[in-house]
Amino acid sequence: MAEARRIVVKVGSSSLTTAEGGLDADRVDALVDVLAKSRSGGEKEIVLVSSGAIAAGLAPLGLRRRPKDLARQQAAASVGQGLLVARYTASFARYGVRVGQVLLTSDDMARRAHHRNASRTLDQLLAMGALPVVNENDTVATDEIRFGDNDRLAALVAHLVHADLLVLLSDVDGLYDGDPAKPGSSRISEVRGPADIAHVKIGSAGKAGVGTGGMVTKVEAAGIAAAAGIPVVLTSAVHAADALAARDTGTYFHRTGRRSADRLLWLQHASTPQGALTLDDGAVKAVVEGRKSLLPAGIAAVEGEFGAGDPVELRDAKGRAIARGLVNFDAKEIPQLIGRSTRELARELGPAYEREVVHRDDLVLLHP
Repeated sequence: MAEARRIVVKVGSSSLTTAEGGLDADRVDALVDVLAKSRSGGEKEIVLVSSGAIAAGLAPLGLRRRPKDLARQQAAASVGQGLLVARYTASFARYGVRVGQVLLTSDDMARRAHHRNASRTLDQLLAMGALPVVNENDTVATDEIRFGDNDRLAALVAHLVHADLLVLLSDVDGLYDGDPAKPGSSRISEVRGPADIAHVKIGSAGKAGVGTGGMVTKVEAAGIAAAAGIPVVLTSAVHAADALAARDTGTYFHRTGRRSADRLLWLQHASTPQGALTLDDGAVKAVVEGRKSLLPAGIAAVEGEFGAGDPVELRDAKGRAIARGLVNFDAKEIPQLIGRSTRELARELGPAYEREVVHRDDLVLLHP
């Protein structure tokens, strides 16, 4: 932790806003004080993944609580995102630090060109001395706006920017073996793998009601990052300085795996399948055990509406999802390919059809 040079810090809505909605300027300034001082010597780079857009937009729009319908959530995000970034811009300006806004959706991260552009933008902002403020693009997101808060996004951004450490800030100072509010519960200081917390009952969103996450999404995010070779500290926002200074605080998640290809991590954790392909037994074996590409001959059925380049789920004959991949053909093209060899298809339909339906480089196993 002490040697971490590039750090991704994620902060939730409840640490930035009031329960009624609206930004709490003192809380924002306190976080900025810690982040600015941590990078002041030039030895550390910080990427901030910040929730709070929807919560910040509640009070200005006269909303008493976070709305349940998507349209009003997006309206609140539209108003709140500008207020959130303006607040960060003004607060960091006290230290002469410029911020750059980066809004992402899961779809951006699953597509090659979008993924590459996101990586380049973040790297360039850091190279130019700016501090990126990343948020999910709530004004256009659909399913993403309701799931995972920004915890999962933070884990994926940490992988994208090759971070040395991920710090997840919450309103609780770590993971506990029981309800933190009840006597007898104790903080878990270290997690070396999933088995260490298999017995822990993890709670959902907090009482403030302004966020969508909770401890469960933070533990899931920590698992994603740790499996990709990035250690994680989970603690409260008031202990952010301790986490960034490598002092004992919160819960430390040790690395459990090695860094993998960027897009495969995004594909596994950030993509939403647009359809599904059912494989015969031979294709399942080739994909899972042989780590082969999926060929037309191994497909038994297709469902959904998707285009070339979209993520699809690969299933076995029993309907179990075994993998996810980026498909090379539109859904309407696949029925004529089912069960046929690429050589036969090329002869009948042309050379463009002498290729894999899903290439192994664009495929990730869900249960390797």
